[in-house]
Amino acid sequence: MPPLPEPPKPVVDPTAPADPAAATYSSQVTRLRQPRPAELERRAGSEVLLRQLRARLPRSAPEALAYEPGVYVQQTASSQGSPYVRGLTGQQVGLFFDGVRLNNSLFRQGPNQYFFTIDPRVLRSVEVVRGGASVLRGSDALGGAIEVHPLEPPPATRGAGWSAITSLLARGGTADGEAGARAQLGLSHARGFGLLGGVGLRRAGLVESGGALRDTTGQQARVPALAADGRTQLGTGYEELTGDLRLVLDLGHGQHLTAASYLYRQYDAPRTDRCPPWEAQARECLWYDEQFRTLAYLAWEGERPAGRLLRSWRSTLSFQRQHERRHLARPLSFTENGGRDDVNTLGLAWRGDSRPFALGFATLRLAAGLDGYQDTVDSTVWTGFTDLDIYRFDTRGQYVAGSRYSTGGLFARGELALGERLSLRGGGRLARAAADAPADLASGSLAVDAAWTAVVGELGLRYQPWRPLSVLLNVDGGFRAPNLDDLTARQQTGPGYQIENPDLQPERSTTLEAGVRLDRSRLSGELWIFRTLLEDAITREQASITSCPGGIAGAVCRDNRNHLRLVNAGERAVVQGLEGSLRASLPAGLLLESTLSYAWGEGPAVGSGSTGEERVPLSRVPPLHGTVELTWRSEVRHLVGLQLGGGLRWADRQDRLAPTDLADPRIPLGGTPGYLVADLRAGWEVASWFRWALVLENLTDEIYRTHGSSINGPGRSLLLEIAATL
Repeated sequence: MPPLPEPPKPVVDPTAPADPAAATYSSQVTRLRQPRPAELERRAGSEVLLRQLRARLPRSAPEALAYEPGVYVQQTASSQGSPYVRGLTGQQVGLFFDGVRLNNSLFRQGPNQYFFTIDPRVLRSVEVVRGGASVLRGSDALGGAIEVHPLEPPPATRGAGWSAITSLLARGGTADGEAGARAQLGLSHARGFGLLGGVGLRRAGLVESGGALRDTTGQQARVPALAADGRTQLGTGYEELTGDLRLVLDLGHGQHLTAASYLYRQYDAPRTDRCPPWEAQARECLWYDEQFRTLAYLAWEGERPAGRLLRSWRSTLSFQRQHERRHLARPLSFTENGGRDDVNTLGLAWRGDSRPFALGFATLRLAAGLDGYQDTVDSTVWTGFTDLDIYRFDTRGQYVAGSRYSTGGLFARGELALGERLSLRGGGRLARAAADAPADLASGSLAVDAAWTAVVGELGLRYQPWRPLSVLLNVDGGFRAPNLDDLTARQQTGPGYQIENPDLQPERSTTLEAGVRLDRSRLSGELWIFRTLLEDAITREQASITSCPGGIAGAVCRDNRNHLRLVNAGERAVVQGLEGSLRASLPAGLLLESTLSYAWGEGPAVGSGSTGEERVPLSRVPPLHGTVELTWRSEVRHLVGLQLGGGLRWADRQDRLAPTDLADPRIPLGGTPGYLVADLRAGWEVASWFRWALVLENLTDEIYRTHGSSINGPGRSLLLEIAATL
């Protein structure tokens, strides 16, 4: 009997030459139709390919997902972005880079900026799994998981010794005056050595939108503040430096060793909804002076000869450092509130896959693994009196210095193919998380010493009544233990000031989904319906001003109109909806791609901030939205590599608002208006040595924003990217 599908090997674009110079900017471009990753054969999900990234020219890693079904990208600032997967984001979506977990214990509730700290110019592809994914991915994957696959070193030229490739990339945009460049070097040797390294820089200024967004009363939305021209958005812009190095060694006998490091450095990035805050004077601004990510890891992987029990494995040892430095400038009062947070993360993960076992008419494959991550936190805050040049430090920071957090577990999964038409999967994880934070009596911070254990599972069925047609039924579990941000943080959020709660308990999800998938050579598509049940969901409730703590944090808290505390909802919350995608290869080299997504969320009313109703909408759930793309690729001999096309993004109005949404200045009064945004695209890849891409975005100069964002989308503008291989 045939085994279950294995992860596919990368498929090289047939138009790309064999020259190894193609590896940097050409040979990693996949075909228009390539095998789906193994996990996406069983689950609802999608993959963004390199050829799509190069045509769309996303400004960031989150923006790279703007055309994916079930995903909606929120932006609190031009330097921040957070993907919503099936109505959930932030702590409730697992983020991974080449198998390394990016989520740490300081990830904030709701949208956060951490996925933005991945350089979009190192992306080879991005894979999205929608629905509970904690069996394989661990804690936090309630709504889904996002996996980034980076560029690989160039392949060696057959029969040659050393080969070297130098690549240069330049990029610019008119909406924000963006200017950036990247230099890249690839080395390879026929005996199994590959190296890829690069450095990049970028500067973005104030973002020009189509104009002022109006709420249901006709008044200008509370944020962002606009310049005198009524189009330029204050509180936008940033500077960025990146660096990466990836070394791959062939150890022989099917084994490979990868050593990699990725650095991201962002400077002078204002938070748009607080630069200035909508009720404050115009010179007040919250700046993220430094937003740094450092990631380094070793990965050892291999495949064993046929007949061995263990067919393949991968072991990963990783280190990460997330660093943040910020200050809130208040010139009229001659004060400045500053803070710095650092979290160091050590990680270890291993996964092994068995060979297929023949069981009569069935075939069984097993997978198992373990992972563990340990965080160590340092944090401090201060108040500066700028007229006196005096700074006073509090006894604790936004978090308590010396706090520790660990998460990990063991998992196993089995997949059973019953003939050629039916396959089953099932698995489970034993998960463990622990938080340890010292007390700080001076600020009234209680010690935290808590640990949680959970078992989560998954079941799935795939039936093919006809070879191109699949029917899929899945039940997938998710688990998220409270992290240090939930348990100990004192911080400013979009709706107000959030106070810690050391008594929180884990939240869990169960996703039930059913899908139909058609996969033919010229037509493919899928349609999914889902229902996610959230138990003990962590949500915000209104707190009184008397709940504000002492010290510097207490003064900032009392300056806010809204005071919030995280609590576990006592009743079940629900997110349900549907997603669809369609791809059609049309005559004359045309490719049509389209998506449709809808999510509806509801949960129990919590705390004094409720409206008096027993059930209320969940916060910031995206509206009905979708995309359409049409691309023409030249088949003419002398124009191979030329493509023209366009994209359309649209969203309906979102006026189903949670109680906390009503107080959030990022959401216009009455809800976020719908929009329709059209782009035109052109690009040409000349053999392996030169390519360019141009996007004329927002042709109609639409005034729009994605729901929950602080900034409006760019107005009519140009994006240009040019790359050359030397």
